Amino acid sequence: MSLRVLCDFDGTISAADTTDAIFDRFAPSWRIIEASWEAGEIGSADCMRRQIELMDVSADELDDALDGLEIDPTFPAFSRFCDAAKIELAVVSDGVDYFIRRILKNAGLTHLPVYANHLIRRGPRRYSLGHPNRASDCATGAGTCKCAQAGIGCAPPYTILIGDGRSDFCVSHRASAVFAKKSLLRYTERHGIAAFEYSTFADVQAVLESLLRSRQQSRSSANAGLEASA
Repeated sequence: MSLRVLCDFDGTISAADTTDAIFDRFAPSWRIIEASWEAGEIGSADCMRRQIELMDVSADELDDALDGLEIDPTFPAFSRFCDAAKIELAVVSDGVDYFIRRILKNAGLTHLPVYANHLIRRGPRRYSLGHPNRASDCATGAGTCKCAQAGIGCAPPYTILIGDGRSDFCVSHRASAVFAKKSLLRYTERHGIAAFEYSTFADVQAVLESLLRSRQQSRSSANAGLEASA
């Protein structure tokens, strides 16, 4: 039985919401567009695309800003745990791929697959956004459809979600296990979705270690039973 972990980035792996931090500095009117999304007037892909087009920043300025952003200090150890346990760990975000990869690179985590919206440079200080992971039937109009990603590489019943916010709401109904905090935790409680509350990736790792021990013990018991009946 293989396990696949889909992990959000902004506010989950990153200590703060990376996209919000960048927009606050380089696209100060972004919250006007955000309000239209929150009101349900536009989908999240359209929202992000419009916000990215507001950015006025050079490549060097952008890198300097990203280099000042930190991740949860327990995440690198969690990534190593997943590697050792042969658990597939993927970063699945409705944020921006360049932001995510720059921050992960600074943390020495370039090996992780990243599914996110694609930043396109249009000029010395201008950008646009592509959506290589968009799904035409996405219920929320997301740039990265996390429900679609939940079926990649592993049967959906064994997909684990780690998240914190609105982009995780829809896929939380499909995941076999959910680790939640902040607004995602409130959402799962409201909708009767079983979820583990967590603060850091050390909390997630402890639960998964317990799960793997239980599976190993079950297999050992089953093998012993087969040997006894032989």
